[in-house]
Amino acid sequence: MIATSSVAEKYEAPMIQGGGASDQIFNRGYKYIFGTLPVASKYFESTVQAMQKLRPAPKTVALLYADDAFDVAVAKGTRDLLAKAGLTLLIDERYSTNASDFASVLARIRASQPDAVLVAGHETEILNFIRQAKGLNVNPDMYSFTVGVPSADFRKALGDDANYAFGMTSWLPSAAQHDDYFGDGEAFAKAYQTRFGYQPDYHAASAVADVEAYAKAIEAAGSTDPRKVRDAIAKLDFQSLYGRIRFNDTGQISLPQTVIQVQNGKVVPIYGQNGFIDKPEYPMIAWNQR
Repeated sequence: MIATSSVAEKYEAPMIQGGGASDQIFNRGYKYIFGTLPVASKYFESTVQAMQKLRPAPKTVALLYADDAFDVAVAKGTRDLLAKAGLTLLIDERYSTNASDFASVLARIRASQPDAVLVAGHETEILNFIRQAKGLNVNPDMYSFTVGVPSADFRKALGDDANYAFGMTSWLPSAAQHDDYFGDGEAFAKAYQTRFGYQPDYHAASAVADVEAYAKAIEAAGSTDPRKVRDAIAKLDFQSLYGRIRFNDTGQISLPQTVIQVQNGKVVPIYGQNGFIDKPEYPMIAWNQR
């Protein structure tokens, strides 16, 4: 996304995307790139807030992250969040993208016994990590992951082993999320389920918001001229099934993450802007006691 955003900027072609959240995409002063995902450096913000209110509250943390721009940005922001929350970072480990062997870092986690393990990576990496954590019986009080937990494929791949995993999402379907095209977020989720056979996650909702933003900007501009459409995008302010779409000066929207957890194979919203939504299953039950 960093490379493609540079192409969009070079040719002055407005680009709205819901797949890239790295701070590096948006901190270069570009005028033609817009995004509908929360900023990477704050991905764990709601998680850290929730951790402070858990009982017993985690005091020590292991932070693992892949070496791509997004996950490096997540880690940088998370270090600041942990420091401000007064949490001790026992392990701060960068691993190679597409890594498949986590035995050594899991051994370090087992030795240092952090209360919580936060992992920023890609879904395949996280699947490997969880399977190996089970195999080595590594049992912190909580695991939380940047990706995977909202995805039906992730939960299907792990089965019962997905239970207790925390994650985050910028969207959950709700009838309160009114939309000019689908009616509301709940109606969209039902239509999506009917069409594709599985529940949509935030990626699908974000993609819908991208297309809706283009449609509204072109309508407002009364033209498809790239510069006019770009200016119209920058002025957008509308409610969508994904949430409020209003881009700031860097091209991003302000959208808080909701902490979620897999409980009995289902995604349960745990913590949001107004505090706890539902009861977390915490501390995690050890792998060999499930």
